[in-house]
Amino acid sequence: MTKLQLLYPLGLGLGGPFCFINFCRRGFQTIPLSGGASPAKMSMEFYSFGPYKIDPTEVFYTTPLSYAMVNLRPVVPGHVLVCPRREVKRFADLTVEETQDLWLTAQKIGGRLECFHKASSLTFTIQDGPKAGQTVPHVHIHILPRKDGDFERNDEIYDEM
Repeated sequence: MTKLQLLYPLGLGLGGPFCFINFCRRGFQTIPLSGGASPAKMSMEFYSFGPYKIDPTEVFYTTPLSYAMVNLRPVVPGHVLVCPRREVKRFADLTVEETQDLWLTAQKIGGRLECFHKASSLTFTIQDGPKAGQTVPHVHIHILPRKDGDFERNDEIYDEM
């Protein structure tokens, strides 16, 4: 995929400013369009994603218990990750509150992605443990906007992840 430029509202329709997100395989940058700083840029904290430290400018949505970031190796345009703030290796180790927040955040972001990308469906995936294909030891939900013909066989998408 070559550079793809998208317009996303920060806060996903919750009254946040708009920002320009410049996606490519090597990363992305956000530039506020409304003149205000994005919530990620106002915060100086870093996010943990397994052994990796994620710069706050790479995070486009946060709640007290979860955060969302663009996948740096997207399988389809709009492929994002939703993660709990607390580093947890396995899904069963999340608290009830973290589980609720993670899925409600994924639902909210998924709806916005589907609309924005004019997708007909969404794939939500958790690879829970190394034998399931998890490569970063931190629970995360992959959200992928899906369109007709994006893969010849629907399940090929799992080989790409």
